[in-house]
Amino acid sequence: MHTLESLKRQIKTAEDLHSVVKTMKALASVNIHLYEKVVESLAEYNRTVETGLQILLRTKPEAVASLNPEPTNRLGAVVFGSDQGMCGQLNDQIVSYAIEMMDKIGVEPKKRTLLAVGLRVSGRLEDEGHTAEESLSIPSSIAGITPMVQEIVMLIERWHFSRQIDRIVLFFNIHLSGASYRPHMHSLLPLDVTWLKSLAEKKWPTRMFPSFTMDWDRLLSLTIRQHLFVSLYRALAESLASENASRLASMQGAERNIEERLGEFNSQFRQQRQMVITEELLDIVAGFTALTDKED
Repeated sequence: MHTLESLKRQIKTAEDLHSVVKTMKALASVNIHLYEKVVESLAEYNRTVETGLQILLRTKPEAVASLNPEPTNRLGAVVFGSDQGMCGQLNDQIVSYAIEMMDKIGVEPKKRTLLAVGLRVSGRLEDEGHTAEESLSIPSSIAGITPMVQEIVMLIERWHFSRQIDRIVLFFNIHLSGASYRPHMHSLLPLDVTWLKSLAEKKWPTRMFPSFTMDWDRLLSLTIRQHLFVSLYRALAESLASENASRLASMQGAERNIEERLGEFNSQFRQQRQMVITEELLDIVAGFTALTDKED
């Protein structure tokens, strides 16, 4: 049976841990909101990029076919996970989903080139026999997302020119609401021909059609690069929001467990204290009775 002092220490430890969990839960909630705002702000920029592609493709609609080269049966995959722990099954789920979807695509494992964004997801890929060729650490703040995305874009370009990898897919978690998220696959390259055709055929909203002086091919290349940038930025922001959603769920579970344990400790403490008080009262009564008997 625990003594009162040991129960006091356990209650103090549980209260300290409860305070830490509440802080982490609040921080996860703040981060979720922050990354949701990032994703929302990307929508306007993405519309600008799409408008630029629309202008270019309406100028040369015949170029759409050239933007969808013949597949080389080589696949490049970027898998987004986490560096930190305490985020539940986030890394396990995205790795299982990525492997399942790559198998469905039909590219054999030896022709897959993987980039892991997140040290823990890199470890999980290796555990499943799909070692990532390169691993990157997750940025610790919004300011670190842009340099990270630029690094990934350069890596994808290197895959394209040195290995003829023309098909690139992204695997990341999409934040739904609160502490919920789901795995998602996004085909980054080649660009969707149906989408490109719809842009080329989309009616311009005014009579004044924009003109440009830069070389068409150069401008198209830059615009596509911006499209890749937006897609990767969104994937990373969604993944970070999902990581915090998973951590929020873990902290909610931990908070419930700690509160249950605190309730048990406090109950035991009250029982122990009552027993001590009762024993002291009995000792007093016994002493008084003995003293009375002695006087008689």
